[in-house]
Amino acid sequence: MKAWVCENPVGVEALQWREEPAPALGAGQIRVQIKAASLNFPDLLIVQNKYQMKPPLPFVPGTEFSGVVTEVAEGVNGFAVGQRVAAFGGLGGFATEVCIPAMLAMPLPDAFSFEDAAAFICTYATSHHALMDRAALQAGETVLILGAAGGVGTAALQIAKAAGARVIAAAGSDAKCNACKSLGADATINYATQNLRDELKTLTQGKGPDVVYDPVGGDLTEAAFRSIAWRGRYLVIGFAQGAIPALPLNLALLKGASLVGVFWGEFAKREPARNAKMLGQLAGWYAEGKIKPVLDRVLLMEELPAAFARMAAREVVGKVVLTNREA
Repeated sequence: MKAWVCENPVGVEALQWREEPAPALGAGQIRVQIKAASLNFPDLLIVQNKYQMKPPLPFVPGTEFSGVVTEVAEGVNGFAVGQRVAAFGGLGGFATEVCIPAMLAMPLPDAFSFEDAAAFICTYATSHHALMDRAALQAGETVLILGAAGGVGTAALQIAKAAGARVIAAAGSDAKCNACKSLGADATINYATQNLRDELKTLTQGKGPDVVYDPVGGDLTEAAFRSIAWRGRYLVIGFAQGAIPALPLNLALLKGASLVGVFWGEFAKREPARNAKMLGQLAGWYAEGKIKPVLDRVLLMEELPAAFARMAAREVVGKVVLTNREA
């Protein structure tokens, strides 16, 4: 097999695309021929040694991928050779094959393309868990999505609209705001040129958003929290801007608001039955055309450094997907 190997997590430049021995199939696992993999922000952090998980060296990065089952360990039920699957495996996706626990794999209907499937689980599961489970979003409520043109942002936008919410999409350029409008956003804010609090006051007639979806962090957080509606729910998704903000907690008191942590990966481990039910609903929404991953670029697996460069420059709208030549 071929894989991108990280021997020293000092950055993307240290990754090597090379021949590696095929991994051994372990108990409870399936072997997957990888057709496509997508780039997520943790993939950049982990090769920079900035992610909370520190895998033993060397490792193959790549959290999310899709492909075809080529081998099934004895005793594993529900999977067969030739079956199409997607998985959020944590590691190993930037390669031509991988062995993963079968419990991490999601069977794919034939109509689900490998490219869409590779860009599906992490962003849509995170956003559905955040909006529908943690925030209990109701039809007619207003959702502010920060970083709305990114992978989780575009997924959150689609899910919020599918749930009957009004969506205010905030992004860092007019081009990204226009992309959000094309996905169904009811209003947009370019926080690079517009004042977030002033625009929210105008767009909500002073009420503020009922739910704030924040994968950005940094200097946007306090401004957004100060604008939240009474009984609002502020969803902490991540910190793409880099800085982890500190909030004056009296704001939560004054607004009767909730600060809600969202950790989909841990939810999936602790509550697997609920997670499986959620993924089934999302697959159904995909089949109905309610949601569809936004693909910024589809590149060859060998072009991973270019994909990382595009992510680091904050140029991505949706997600970058990488495909193997034999796919």
